[in-house]
Amino acid sequence: MDNILNITDSIYYVGLNDRDTHLFENMWPLPKGVTYNSYLIKDEKNVLFDTVKATKTHLFIEKINNILDGKKLDYLVINHMEPDHSGSISDILRAYPDIKIIGNKKTFEFLKALYGIESNLYEIKDGDEIDLGKHKLKFYLTPMVHWPETMMTFEETEKILFAGDAFGGFGTLDGGVFDDEVDIEYYENEIRRYYSNIVGKFGPMVQRAMKKLSGLDIKIIASTHGPVWRTNPGRIISLYDKWSKYETEEGVVIAYGSMYGNTEKMADYIARCLSDEGIKNIRVMNSSEVHESFIINEIWRFKGVLFGTNTYNNGIFPRMENLLINLEHKGIKNRVFGVFGTYGWSGGGVKGIVEYIKKNKWEMVCDPVEVQFSAHEEHYEKLRNLAKEMAKRVKE
Repeated sequence: MDNILNITDSIYYVGLNDRDTHLFENMWPLPKGVTYNSYLIKDEKNVLFDTVKATKTHLFIEKINNILDGKKLDYLVINHMEPDHSGSISDILRAYPDIKIIGNKKTFEFLKALYGIESNLYEIKDGDEIDLGKHKLKFYLTPMVHWPETMMTFEETEKILFAGDAFGGFGTLDGGVFDDEVDIEYYENEIRRYYSNIVGKFGPMVQRAMKKLSGLDIKIIASTHGPVWRTNPGRIISLYDKWSKYETEEGVVIAYGSMYGNTEKMADYIARCLSDEGIKNIRVMNSSEVHESFIINEIWRFKGVLFGTNTYNNGIFPRMENLLINLEHKGIKNRVFGVFGTYGWSGGGVKGIVEYIKKNKWEMVCDPVEVQFSAHEEHYEKLRNLAKEMAKRVKE
């Protein structure tokens, strides 16, 4: 028998863990898994918020049936149409053929395109409300957080924000579901990795959405991924506010690509020099070993970024270029950058990174340091100066 988990007396958690999927969106590693959170309100009108990935449909419907115990399901609210949350909609319609699907105009455009569903629709606009009996729902359109149809639903009686993907993160919920039941420090890093890689590009839209929601007395945040925030929802709101403003902490990320260890040696030397300058948060990350999502996560946290590359086929080491391309897509701001690297018979790697920095109007702390094959004594002063300039800017 499934555990029946109450959010409140008549609001239930019907989400599921996914420990089988290795890549979220077939791109981002999931070493700690992920959840697909869904919620059910029992009232005069029963309503389900979002569904789960198609691979979890059978268990999902079983949970819903156990809670409804023969009662009908009146509404399905779609806050977000991405398939990890909409994948079970067709099966829900088969199980509950009289259900009304609540969404906005863009929701229904995607619903038709993805699943061919065009009937039983209840279109809402920004600020519309629905009375379920004891519970009352109010809908807020929050486009581009992080898809154009995204919206959030506020339950006004118990003051619960059903937030879609906003405020969510990677990681399964292993026993505990609420923020006060889990080691939230354990989850926070994966929440930031989720934000920086999935939502990060849309910081201005996140700010717009938070301004729209700022007048609400939110007691619980129920996202579609990660913990349910019932004790300290202000914590995740504060973090999203910080991350979407591109605010930073004092620290430096050194991301590098190295074929035979010479560029890596330079990275380690710079790290030691940064430590001598009083920088404590230093992350040295090998782009051949560490997936770019983890590097971007750390870059989202710290102010200083140093890119190191060997020259590969007259250009940037491919793993480093992948990182730069992805970072460019995120629209990162308010960081300072430095560049170092090596070349053999001809250059191109360092030059290529500098071109990315100029194209994106990122700020460089000083001229790059480039050496042929490997650094020697005369090069270490330049590397030390690069570290000093970076430390000075990071501390400002």
